[in-house]
Amino acid sequence: GAEAGIWQPARNGLGDDAKAQVPAEWWKLYGDAKLDELQAEAQLGNQSIAQSVARVRSAQAAVSSSRAAQLPTIGSTGSGSRALTGGGTYANSSGENVARSGTINNTFSLGLNASWEVDLWGRVAGTVNVSEANAQASRDDLAAVRLSTQASVAQTYFSLRTAEAQQRLLNETLQAYEQSWNLTKNRYKSGVASSADVAQAESQYKSTQAQLIESQSSRAQLEHALAALLGKVPAQFSLAETGVLPTPPIVPAMLPSQLLERRPDIASAERSAAAANAQVGVARAAYFPALTLSASTGYRNSAISNLLSAPNFFWSLGPALAMSVFDGGARTAAVESARASLDLSSATYRQTVITALQEVEDNLVIANALNEELQVQTEAAAAAEKALLVANNQYKAGIVAYLNVLTA
Repeated sequence: GAEAGIWQPARNGLGDDAKAQVPAEWWKLYGDAKLDELQAEAQLGNQSIAQSVARVRSAQAAVSSSRAAQLPTIGSTGSGSRALTGGGTYANSSGENVARSGTINNTFSLGLNASWEVDLWGRVAGTVNVSEANAQASRDDLAAVRLSTQASVAQTYFSLRTAEAQQRLLNETLQAYEQSWNLTKNRYKSGVASSADVAQAESQYKSTQAQLIESQSSRAQLEHALAALLGKVPAQFSLAETGVLPTPPIVPAMLPSQLLERRPDIASAERSAAAANAQVGVARAAYFPALTLSASTGYRNSAISNLLSAPNFFWSLGPALAMSVFDGGARTAAVESARASLDLSSATYRQTVITALQEVEDNLVIANALNEELQVQTEAAAAAEKALLVANNQYKAGIVAYLNVLTA
């Protein structure tokens, strides 16, 4: 069933499988208060999330900027100048430099101007589509980073608790092996056991001791990794040891495609491809002329005292059509570059889906394998308990030595 290869249209998580929806705060299904606390801290302190939030803000600002191009641009001007014309010097018939009187003119103006590009070929609208798709991709990237951070916090936390449980088991084993070692040494002194038995008991003890040290080191590294995920300095972060692992929730049965519908990294890749597709249209629009409507009005006079009066009023209105006739192939190169970006984004999108499908399939297989392994380990533990009970009964009956009990 896990690898049935069934494909279906995405439903954005809605439909008949609504009851199998994964909640936004999915880690609360484990019922671990400390994990809930760590997840909340990670949302506030994780620097990868902070970077993605900044990218979303930048992308949203780009959307606002591109939308502004759809509206007229209005500006005001004001100027004042004083200029001399006809002045300077000239040489007379005697060769002497004579000063020429000139005219000094004052010019003052106050005006208002407006311009608007008529989007005949969809260049401006295409630019808006590009920026909106990029903004959507940025929001999906943020969701992907948050989900990845949440998963990393949970995985690291569970690994840390597992290391603690392993330490507890190794400490118990170490105590048993120490008893076995001491008992073997006493038996050796009594001539019942050989030196090889003593060496073997010591080897068991030392090997377990080394495993305990390694487990303690792993636990420390996992604690440091957890601190980094929370945006904290490892030296300033400490987690009390419990060695208790929460009971995992039941994973609902669903198709891999249903899981892919919820992955924000796939949504981001799709939006990036949409942005690249829109960019092709923007690049092609450069082949067509740009039509701009311009208008200006205001007052102009040689004196500022009566500047705002009817005789000094002026206005102008008219369209402007601009088109590049020869650009040395720049527009063709821009279109080809946009098409190449579209091919790249499309391939990235397909690869993201394929990789995600692989990850989902892998984890479904692992989940099934772990369930089977859990059943086998439970049966093995029951057999070990039975062996220990038998060894204890045999020891009490005087049939075997206590070493057999320690080994069991």
